[in-house]
Amino acid sequence: MSRNDVFHAAGDHDPRLKETHVQAQQDLGFDIPVETVPLPSLGKAYPEDHPLHMKQFVEIRAMTAREEDILTSRALIKQGTLITNLIKSCLIDKTIDPRTLLSGDRNALLVAIRVTGYGSDYNVNVNCPLCDTAAVHTCSLSELPIDQLKQEPVQEGLNEFEVVLPVSGKRATVSFPTGADEEEASQIAERRKKQGLLTENLVTERLFRSIVSIEGNSDKSFINKFVRNMPARDSLTIRKFLDNEEPSVSMKTHFICDLCNHDKEMPLPMGATFFWPSTL
Repeated sequence: MSRNDVFHAAGDHDPRLKETHVQAQQDLGFDIPVETVPLPSLGKAYPEDHPLHMKQFVEIRAMTAREEDILTSRALIKQGTLITNLIKSCLIDKTIDPRTLLSGDRNALLVAIRVTGYGSDYNVNVNCPLCDTAAVHTCSLSELPIDQLKQEPVQEGLNEFEVVLPVSGKRATVSFPTGADEEEASQIAERRKKQGLLTENLVTERLFRSIVSIEGNSDKSFINKFVRNMPARDSLTIRKFLDNEEPSVSMKTHFICDLCNHDKEMPLPMGATFFWPSTL
């Protein structure tokens, strides 16, 4: 398995890792590989009582057939908790609740879990944005760079960051999404789909979920009113901050068209083949 910034060999400094290897070898006759995965957040956004407070790495074991069962669970898909259960199953430290993890840290774990299960090569179908030629592009997941947290939180151990709004001049405190936020958004979207409702307020909903307070005022009704009436430039400033500063794995790939030689960086889609490669 190729390694880079995303994957680092697990050392023997943690006795749990050694015990995992020994027990697996005794029971099964072979080792279940363990990987050390760097956290894009560097652990800075987790409170003191969180297992990953100020931790830069977390250990996972390689994906097995048990995780494949999780990936095919209709119940988990319907509940919107499949990703949480997958991460939980692979974490060495079972005291970690994946719902409390920042989405960017969850993405790093998902990439690592996929590589341990099926390797780093990820084939995606793409269409050249210039000539529309269809092609299969192979991306090496183990070479995806990590965008580490660059901004310091307003206080160590808090998922809260300050953004000064250019038009209103207000100080907005925002947070990056977590696994719990992902699940809630998925469940709301599913309910709306069943009710035949269209989602037409994506911008304001994202802002409302991300803003913790305005000038220290954390009242939800006030924030909701502020979001709906905030200047567009202030809205863009917050959204740009969330997009550019969120710690995560950079899910982008360089694509060069075989026909017209068009060279472009493109978002890397995480479709069904991410965990179910068609070549297997």
